[in-house]
Parts: sequence; structure tokens; C-alpha cells
Amino acid sequence: MIPNTNHYWLTNAHVPLPLLVNYPTTESGDVALVDLEIRDGAIAQIRPAGQPSSDDLNDDRPAVDLKRGLVWPCFVDLHTHLDKGHIWGRSPNRSGTFQDAVVTVEADREKYWEAEDVYRRMEFGLKCSYAHGTSAIRTHLDLVGEQAEISVGVFKSLKQDWSDRLTLQAVSLVPLETFLTDEGEKLARLMAEVGGTLGGLVLMAENLNAQLDRVFELAAAYGLNLDFHTDESGDPDDITLRYVAEAALRHNFTGQIVCGHCCSLAVQTPTEAMKTLELVKQAGIGIVSLPMCNLFLQDRNQIASHAFPPLSGSADAEPAVWNQFATHTPRWRGMTLLHELKHYGIPIAVSSDNCRDPFYGYGDHDGLEVFTQATRICQLDTPYSDWCRIVTTTPADLMGLPTQGRIGVGFPADLVLFKARYYSELFSRPQVDRVVLRNGQAIDTTLPDYAELDDLWMETH
Repeated sequence: MIPNTNHYWLTNAHVPLPLLVNYPTTESGDVALVDLEIRDGAIAQIRPAGQPSSDDLNDDRPAVDLKRGLVWPCFVDLHTHLDKGHIWGRSPNRSGTFQDAVVTVEADREKYWEAEDVYRRMEFGLKCSYAHGTSAIRTHLDLVGEQAEISVGVFKSLKQDWSDRLTLQAVSLVPLETFLTDEGEKLARLMAEVGGTLGGLVLMAENLNAQLDRVFELAAAYGLNLDFHTDESGDPDDITLRYVAEAALRHNFTGQIVCGHCCSLAVQTPTEAMKTLELVKQAGIGIVSLPMCNLFLQDRNQIASHAFPPLSGSADAEPAVWNQFATHTPRWRGMTLLHELKHYGIPIAVSSDNCRDPFYGYGDHDGLEVFTQATRICQLDTPYSDWCRIVTTTPADLMGLPTQGRIGVGFPADLVLFKARYYSELFSRPQVDRVVLRNGQAIDTTLPDYAELDDLWMETH
């Protein structure tokens, strides 16, 4: 389909309007119909489809008619856990709960996470991401104790080995209290050495402000950005996101801060949630939601905590009626307040998070799947507006990647071509026949075979 040449045209392409940079148009709606000139791995020209130019009379460059198929920039995956990935086969989470996920991963890490094991599983995730059309990935790394040197070493190797295909960033993931020990400064130094980001799991605690103050001090000292896990629960009293925002303002922090999950915002009163959103806006914090993982984990068998109208008799008797069953239908799905955050002008993204591990038993590192599921779960439609930025432009900005996640003259021709012509078609099929261009050339989009990892887990299958 794509000519084997460094100079050609993609014609009759539907490009989402919010993803076009410096493209003057009077078109309305979700997409613009354009022709794209690809030259030497970059986008040399964008013009309205079918508009002739003086060069066309002598133009013998090949052209590919996309027949109004959608063209997107490559995806940017802001929040992943590549080091945990693909261990479900040997360490499944039978209950599906968050608590058991934590315990199961800890046990797997202690038993298996030598350098070769971590490298192969992380690279498997990178192969999937690349084939699906991702160009940049930020991964959180469990850096507890001796695992820090192992996993950071693996990350360094992968960053070098994949430097011609993917932009990789690392974030430290430890309990935030770790930064009150000598280990905290070691982690800051490690992240600085790999051009990474300082981060951790933020939990409600009496000394939370002290923990945050130390993290912000280290980030400032080493010139690091920050990325936190916050409020991944259905408890309205979890307000660590608010504490992070207050700390950022207290320290006049000028680096970029990203906070992931923020699930508890959705179960707080509007008044309480708005207090947090106001502070997040002032602090310039970006929010990343993880729709598929939180859909999987949140509200697992928590029926007694909900107040539902009784089936019969008094409300007091109702929990006993429900609790006779071994399993229950989840009543809320763990998503944060995406619409409200957007209305406040807060940068928001959605990302893959975990894949085939105890925190999420599924997933394939596919930015389109993440966007599709987020659209369905959170009703990011009618109109589709600029929601397309949440897996492209916005995460690229939060990662400091100004040429990724957008389409414009002079930008790399890192593109994903779909036969789907409109959003309704894009979201209705998995788009397995997509074409991925990197530097203007089509890549092999064959996904890695799961059998590649068989010897890492067959003994416990």
C-alpha cells in the first residue's frame, strides 16, 4: 500500500481537526479532509484534499488514495507498568481485588524478577506498543530495595536498544514514605541518571505532608519532574491529590507534575471534588486516568458498602439479602471526573496502565483500545470535540515531547492509517488492519507471539 520511496502523497485523508498543527481551515466538524506530502521521513505539506498546485502538472510522485480513511499521529502512552507486565500466567489474581494484586505482584517480584525476566517481559510490551502504533511510553518501575538496580539497569538497556523506535521514560514507584529514608536520595539520583521522573504511591498518612515535602525537595535538587499514583480507591476520604496540589503550591514547584488514577474524586461530593480541582488547576498538574485497569479492579465484591433501595423489607435488612451471593455486580467503574477536569482546563490523558498482570488481566498496549474504552465508559462523544488529544497531544506535552502526538508540516511522519473514515467506524471495530508509518515508512505490525514468554511461566500454568 505505502510506496517504497522517500517522497509520496497520502491523499483524501481524514485527520482529526484538533490534531492538526498550524493548519488554517474553515472546516467544521470532527475531521479535515486533506492531502499530506511525505518527504524524507517528515510531513512536507498539508493541503485541502484535491486542491491543485502549480507543481502538479509535472508531479510524478506516487500517491496513495486513503479514501477518507482516518490518519492519526502515533499514540503516546503516559502511564504503564512494563516491569509488571505479562506475569498473569504464573501469578494470577484470583480475587481480582486491588489488595490481592499488591500481594501477588510482591510475591512474583521476590521470586522471579532477575534482569533477564524483567527485560524479556518489558520488551514484549514494547513490541506490542510499537506494532499498534505507539511512539512514546512512560513506565513506572517498582524500585523497592535491591530491585532498583536491577530494573533501572534493564530500563537503560531497553532505552538504548529501542532508541530508534520508541521514546522511553522511567518513573520510580515506591511507597512515598521511602523518601524519608536514605533510599529516597538514591532513587532521585538513579532517576536523574536515566533522564527519568521521580514518583511514588501516595497514601493518606499523618505525616503525608512531610513525605511530600521531601519528594518536592529532591525533585528540585535533581531537576526532576514528578509523577504520582493518587487516590486509587472508592473511598471519598482519600484526598491525596489535594495534598499533592497543596505541596506543589507550597514549594512553588516549576516542574511538570502528573497524577494518575484519582478515582476517589468520582465518589466525593461536588463541593469536596471542586476544592481539589481548583488546587490542581492552580498547581498546573496533569491527570492521567487508567480506564481499563480501574474498570477491572474497582468495586470488586464491595456490595455491603453501598446504600441501595431494599428489594423488600427494611433498608437495614437489605445487605444481608445481597450478601448471600458469592459475587456481585460492580456499581461504579472507578473512573475519575474526566469531563469536570476538562471543563476546569486541567490537562488530562488516558493510558494503558497494567497489561496481563495481577492489576489487570488483559490489555495489549494499544492506544486505540484505551481511547475506545475510555470513550465508551466515560461518554467522550456527541460531540467528540478534542478528546482525541488524550492519547496523543496531551500526554506528549506532559512528557515534554513537542513533536509527538500531532500532525503538522515539519513534524515526523509517524502516523497511524485506518480504513475507518469516521469515529463511529473507528470505535466499532478493533482496526487490526491499521497501517503504521514511522518516518514515513510502513513498519511490520505483526504482534509478538505469547509463546515467546512460555518458558517464563509454564511451570505454574
